[in-house]
Amino acid sequence: MAQVNRRLVLLGGVAAAAGAVTLPTSLPAWARSRTAASAPAIRDPFQLGVASGDPLPDSVVLWTRLAPAPLNEDGFGGMPDAAYDVEWELATDENFGSVVQNGTVSTSRAMGHSVHVEPEGLEAGRDYFYRFRTEGHLSPAGRTRTAPAADSAVDSLTYCFTSCQHWEEGWYHAHRGIADDDPDLVLFLGDYIYEKPSGREPELKVRGLAVTDETTTLALYRARYGQHKTDSDLQAAHAAAPWLVVFDDHEVVNNWNSTSSPAGTQRKEEAFQAFYENMPIRSSAVPDGAKIQLYRRFQWGQLARFHLLDTRQHRDAQAEDDSCSVMRDPDRTITGSEQEKWLLDAFATQPSTWDFLGQQVFFAQRDGDGDKDTCDDTDAWDGYEGSRDRITQGWVDAGVPNMVVLTGDVHRHWAADLRQDYFDHDSAVVGSELVTTSVSSTSAGAEPPSEQWLANNPHIKYCQGERGYVRVTATSGELKADFRVVSDALEQDPAKVEITTDASYVVEAGTPGLKPA
Repeated sequence: MAQVNRRLVLLGGVAAAAGAVTLPTSLPAWARSRTAASAPAIRDPFQLGVASGDPLPDSVVLWTRLAPAPLNEDGFGGMPDAAYDVEWELATDENFGSVVQNGTVSTSRAMGHSVHVEPEGLEAGRDYFYRFRTEGHLSPAGRTRTAPAADSAVDSLTYCFTSCQHWEEGWYHAHRGIADDDPDLVLFLGDYIYEKPSGREPELKVRGLAVTDETTTLALYRARYGQHKTDSDLQAAHAAAPWLVVFDDHEVVNNWNSTSSPAGTQRKEEAFQAFYENMPIRSSAVPDGAKIQLYRRFQWGQLARFHLLDTRQHRDAQAEDDSCSVMRDPDRTITGSEQEKWLLDAFATQPSTWDFLGQQVFFAQRDGDGDKDTCDDTDAWDGYEGSRDRITQGWVDAGVPNMVVLTGDVHRHWAADLRQDYFDHDSAVVGSELVTTSVSSTSAGAEPPSEQWLANNPHIKYCQGERGYVRVTATSGELKADFRVVSDALEQDPAKVEITTDASYVVEAGTPGLKPA
């Protein structure tokens, strides 16, 4: 066990010893309500809560995973090697007095005893409540919603997005804030787990990993997801709204790419399998060996489209150093040619007011010295300028009026205008980028941008190093982004932690560029 500070809570050790985790008290009353269990063949298997995701106008994914002892190192979650039938219910009221659909699915060790249900024929643009039952046990309830019909007028959309939640490095107060905000959607843009223990100083770690080994096998990835999902605030955020999720690098290994290095084929296979088992995503994403179909698109009526990208699985290897000749090679790609074409083809159709590009790494240029002959950040879009140029030119040529890129990865809030030539500070603004800070992963020691750095990058409007998330409210007239921050992610007691808006920016529809709210 890694050394931790005086506020450490060994949730992993306590839960592993007890074989169960108590039901989170941060969930609303309707989500906590359960029926009494008869003498079951297994202990309460719903320790990881419930979730929903990938909403369509007539369907949404409902998820849970059976795991009475989710922290076990063998990755089986305390489940016997047997198949179990799991009943599910979907209702229009939180008391389940009006059940509109139900059914039974079977799950086994082959799928980590995870459950993915995709009910169809639902009513567009409405809330539903769902729950599961097996062996006399009833799960907590979740609330979800279907997307509005594609041709429907939508007055407003509120969604929250965040990323990067190292278990050891902070409490998940950001997820409590997300649940309290009651959003229509939640986007998670990568690093849901970390493949290895934190290397931070003891005073920057608040709780320990039950299994401290680096995740290199399916069993260890399953156990790591299991521990994360015992967090009550994370469970509350999952239960509050449907999620759209993509992975970044730490769901596999730091800075992996499309080649065999630094993640080999077998490690990718097992990491992808664990990711699918633990995420509320559709069966179209069931891994095919070391491949997983993760980029996809969702529409929210006539108001918004979300293009979710995969910038890991198809990218060229990162440049070995900050070589401009490599990073500016026009043939290099961060998306792969097929995904790039998929995105560019979509720009030709514009069914919604806002286009949101949900992806992982910094899109806008961040130039340290203002010298065009030097380059920075091989892992972000700066390291793949050809990809960035083609995609930006694609939405400009197609006349996409309101492009907003959503980004995670960097453990700090940022807001930036997007240009085609970042060295021409008078060039036209063609979009905006909103970057979320992390849920818990620290950026301690990172210096704020200097005045000279900001002068070299005048398209960068804002930077904040605290933990938190971004809340976006979109209407047909404008978008407002609230950069929400947690006062102290190292403090466990929520009564001592404030979640506030540090800054807000507005984008007016049809007029690219960020303005302070």
